[in-house]
Amino acid sequence: MDKKLLDILVCPVCKGPIRYDKSKGELICRADRLAFPVKDNIPYMVEDDARQISEQEYEALKP
Repeated sequence: MDKKLLDILVCPVCKGPIRYDKSKGELICRADRLAFPVKDNIPYMVEDDARQISEQEYEALKP
């Protein structure tokens, strides 16, 4: 993913910060516990396409 794009993207649900998980190919919003898919370097920032992250994934995202 392009660093400049990551700097301006926010969660479409809460408008909060997101993190890029390169290993899973997802953009993650910790506040909403959602993971948005990234396919061919294109983020799909639609709530219906997102998956709920597990409690374990959520805990791993703590600052």
